[in-house]
Amino acid sequence: MKQSVSGETIFALSSGRLPAGVAIIRLSGPKTRFVIETICGKLPAPRVAALRTFVDCDGNPIDRGLVIYFPAPSSFTGEECGEFHLHGGKAVADAMITCMYSFEGCRMAEAGEFTKRAYENGKFDLTVAEGLADLIAAETEGQRRLALHIASGAQASLYSGWRQELIRARALIEAELDFADEADVPGSVSDQVWTDLSELGQRISKHVADGKRGVLVRDGFRVVIVGEPNAGKSSLLNALAGSDVAIVSDEPGTTRDLIEIKLDLGGLPVLVTDTAGLRDTEGKVERIGINRARERAAAADLVVALVDLSNAAADFPGDVDNAAVLRVGTKFDLNPAYKRDDCDLVISVRDNDGLEALLAIFAKRAAEAAGNLSDPLPTRRRHLELLAVTSHELEMAVRQDNAPLEVRAEFLRRASFALGRITGHVDVEDILDVVFSQFCIGK
Repeated sequence: MKQSVSGETIFALSSGRLPAGVAIIRLSGPKTRFVIETICGKLPAPRVAALRTFVDCDGNPIDRGLVIYFPAPSSFTGEECGEFHLHGGKAVADAMITCMYSFEGCRMAEAGEFTKRAYENGKFDLTVAEGLADLIAAETEGQRRLALHIASGAQASLYSGWRQELIRARALIEAELDFADEADVPGSVSDQVWTDLSELGQRISKHVADGKRGVLVRDGFRVVIVGEPNAGKSSLLNALAGSDVAIVSDEPGTTRDLIEIKLDLGGLPVLVTDTAGLRDTEGKVERIGINRARERAAAADLVVALVDLSNAAADFPGDVDNAAVLRVGTKFDLNPAYKRDDCDLVISVRDNDGLEALLAIFAKRAAEAAGNLSDPLPTRRRHLELLAVTSHELEMAVRQDNAPLEVRAEFLRRASFALGRITGHVDVEDILDVVFSQFCIGK
């Protein structure tokens, strides 16, 4: 196992904002044992919580709580680790942190540094580290399930398996290049690999296509509300949010910028955006808002187009560049006798009529778009970009069957290199700081 080159011992409050019932201070590094023995008087048995009185370097008591010791390499980071469980008062935690600063070679950890050390010590790869970051940031059940699946190593196992297939194919091809003159090496040993590589390319391409599902679960199913001025867009957004997040007025053009709320529907994040009313206008600011509305609608997973049923002259906006459009009639309470055959649903925000049906449609569409959350979906742009490179290089190797074998072998080398960068097996120094800076202090 690769060991961290750092000689420093790091520590941090790992239990979140104070005051709290319990404050947990974590430490990792070569001085862990010495720090624990100095503060507690005696090292506890490995991985057993022991009740101790904590004292500073001058022997003054700090608190009484639990201490746990994790010897290397059987710890989260692969180094010697420890945890102090104190009462969660701010003054108590500050006193313990001040005490730990007094030890030479000990310092406060940077964001994500515990996880970074675990990666550097070979405890897991980058995809697992990113899954842990997503698990910490998860706000919905769907995000939790997908992040836990990735943090458990499903994505790492998938990518490592693909990389091994590429390495094996390269070995067979290079064997033909290097030993073509040997009597015991068939002259066309590489021919058997191209069919397998073609099938591998199809699997990777499908995985890249599934990336939209992963991004949806991580970032949210995007719903955009559009319509003419006074169609009821802001009233609908406020009703969905349960608060007045948007200004509601009879004056046309009140909403000029995008206003967004986040809902948790069926365990999936759903982002609902209110937009400027679509109309011809001379106002410069309102026109900018209308252009933004059209752009957001074009990129949405679902567009909710509104029409005011109380106004017989009103109509749905006709310039929405999106095939996924739900047509909704609003203000049904003002004109219940008025019928339109082109409405998928009618609602009344005032009477709270039709809103549950609308939310049920959002939840159903989001669930259909997310699909099976047990799949190891790519959730990050970094993954998708490197997978796209892998797929392209693999396709070049397979399709250029008239190219010299050396050229096709080079395409495969580049494909396996790109795949290795996802898991962190090759040349990832330039992305490590970006990945681990997303963690909170103490993780």
